[in-house]
Amino acid sequence: MNSPHPPAADTPSPEPTGTPARPASSRRRRKASGALVIAAGLLGAGAIATAVVPEPQVATAQQDQAALIAEGKSIYDVACITCHGQNLQGVDDRGPSLVGTGAGATYFQVHSGRMPAANNEAQAQRKKPRYNEHQIMALAAYVDLHGGGPALVTDPDGSIAQGSLRGASGNSTAEEVARGSELFRLNCASCHNFTGRGGALSAGKYAPTLDPANEQEIYQAMLTGPQNMPKFSDRQLTPDEKKDIIAFVKNSDTKVSPGGYALGGLGPVTEGVAIWLVGIVALIGATLWIGSRS
Repeated sequence: MNSPHPPAADTPSPEPTGTPARPASSRRRRKASGALVIAAGLLGAGAIATAVVPEPQVATAQQDQAALIAEGKSIYDVACITCHGQNLQGVDDRGPSLVGTGAGATYFQVHSGRMPAANNEAQAQRKKPRYNEHQIMALAAYVDLHGGGPALVTDPDGSIAQGSLRGASGNSTAEEVARGSELFRLNCASCHNFTGRGGALSAGKYAPTLDPANEQEIYQAMLTGPQNMPKFSDRQLTPDEKKDIIAFVKNSDTKVSPGGYALGGLGPVTEGVAIWLVGIVALIGATLWIGSRS
């Protein structure tokens, strides 16, 4: 049944009760403020985590170094402990203490094959190294852990420097070779001969030829003074001067003798003796031939 009084079409609807609606701009401002608070919190947490937790690269490098030292210790316990002792303190009549010798001296001795030594000779001879480059670096890291001596020269990427030491790889200039020649004459030629081919010393010892030695070995020998060789600190020969000497040594190593056969590169004495012997043999041969014809 229809209502006798239907509502008029233009009658306004009643006002809603409760809290009035906020404008849209106010809601947007609240959302933006909340997002800024959350972002600030995340940034703060990230900064704290960065300060407390080490960077992955640093942690990885530390783990790699620890693994390298552990490998070096295992090599030491097999090859070196008999002569140098459990704590690198040395053993009487067998081997000296290695405490404080550092990575440089270890690299020179092991990379040149002088260590491990086969027996107690007057002078350890160069021979084929027993270990590869990685194993030598591991052993050097372990010895260096017990007190550091001269450090190895490394390239920016951390690898063992060779080319950066001005060797025969074409990275040395004529001026560097010339300076190295003069420095070698003043500091090294009295034992190693001017051409670096070595010479005899007293008590069954000798200055070895420098041809087989790589650039790192020569550099470390100047720093550590193995066996009879004196030590040259950076005050006596600066690092650049040492590199100039290496440039000269490796340049003379690859240089062809302008006089033909070098006869060991020992200078006029050797050549004179050879000429005298050849002349005497020729003279005796001619005398015998003339006598037989008579």
